[in-house]
Amino acid sequence: MTGQAEAPWDGSQGPASWIRPPAVLRALVVGAGRAGRALVRDLHGAAGSRGAEDQELRPIGFVDDARDPFADRGARPEPALPLLGTLPDLAHLVAEHQAEAVLLAIPGLPTARIRELTATAIGAGAVVRYLPWHSAYLPREATSSDLRPLDVRALIDGPEPHAVSPEVKEIVTGKRVLVTGAGGALGAELSRHLHAFNPGELFLLDGDEAAVHRLRPDLYATPLTTDLADRDQTDRTFRDLRPEVVFHAAGLRQASVLERRPSLGVRANVLSTDNLVRAAARHGTERFVRISPDADQASMLGASQRAAEAVIRAAADKSTKKRTNTVFAAVRVGDVLDAHGSLLTVLADQIRAGGPVTVTHPDATRCFATVEEAVALTLEAARAATGGEIYTLDLGEPARIADVVARFTRQYKLPEVPIRCVSSSQKAKNPRPSEPTEPADYADLPERLDKLYKAAEKNRDPKVRQMLAKLAKQSPDRPRRTP
Repeated sequence: MTGQAEAPWDGSQGPASWIRPPAVLRALVVGAGRAGRALVRDLHGAAGSRGAEDQELRPIGFVDDARDPFADRGARPEPALPLLGTLPDLAHLVAEHQAEAVLLAIPGLPTARIRELTATAIGAGAVVRYLPWHSAYLPREATSSDLRPLDVRALIDGPEPHAVSPEVKEIVTGKRVLVTGAGGALGAELSRHLHAFNPGELFLLDGDEAAVHRLRPDLYATPLTTDLADRDQTDRTFRDLRPEVVFHAAGLRQASVLERRPSLGVRANVLSTDNLVRAAARHGTERFVRISPDADQASMLGASQRAAEAVIRAAADKSTKKRTNTVFAAVRVGDVLDAHGSLLTVLADQIRAGGPVTVTHPDATRCFATVEEAVALTLEAARAATGGEIYTLDLGEPARIADVVARFTRQYKLPEVPIRCVSSSQKAKNPRPSEPTEPADYADLPERLDKLYKAAEKNRDPKVRQMLAKLAKQSPDRPRRTP
């Protein structure tokens, strides 16, 4: 999502009936517990939280069902805010106090309750921001930078979110940590989680320098730009930084682009991983985790991911034989609902264009994760890895895409949009790659990769397509579920 409070897409191209909120939003804070009080202190201390439209959040009072929500402190918060009413009165309180925003500051609130409160607040004319579930487990107080503009979990009836275990600290605290692709939705959320675990140094690397710099007000970190397709540049970066833990979230993930130009996928997904893995092994990295979508290996996106995973497994195999200390592993995160290029951004584009929303089948389903869930499970996989594992996220039962569309339009009080099927195939299921028909052979992998890189450099897409498909077929595909 874009981070904008009043519209689910960038810019101001929403429906004409959506009026831009004022620069200062009077905000009701739902939840007068520790998280709510910490949020209020941060908002007052920072003179408000400013979003994409330079809007400031100004808390005017609490809403809470507890008889005495301040009892655990023995005193009212400073600066003092009144307790204005209870949750059932939310719509009335928004109108009575002319509130333009509602801040849901109860991280542990059940998904169904969040969905209900979100609908109530939007129905009363207020924009909604909320503290994601994981903020309850961070080793610091909630801040305005933790607020999110849309309750994405309310769009899917998935399992209760996974809480990051305390053991994750052991692989992060005090370590020099590097995140590639830190400017993307997944990389940015991962960086926030890692920052909360007090790394010795946190390095944020992305080709989009502006995106990384936007993270800096929230994080004490060092922004970097490096061409990961350049082996010498990548090696110099590792030589200078000596990262002990690496999370590789960078890559090209637009399936339609890769189908047309698989050479781009080789450079962005395979060569970059190869260069990083070589540098990590050479400069003493302790733990290297690659993060990628769980795409069908029959696609060029999936094939490039399988080739990159072959690089990871070959590096792990080499590390074991040489008895070095570097742990190499990979995580397939599946469909991250609120990441750039995900279903929500496609959905918003189609709604903005007037519809229809296209699906492959009326009953098509997918297993979705929110970005917070994907990051939490990725961290668990990183902690548990011993070398060579390929993890997939356990996301529970798949959600029907048509239901997600309906919930999305209800959250934003949009008219129903028509849904058009673009395939007559049978009910879509979560794609699961088949077992390889040929055994893995890492001995000749460097030679085969070298030929692949040369073909990609010359943009010989038909040849690249053929070579990628063969590599994917020979890559073992027995992923483990996240622990």
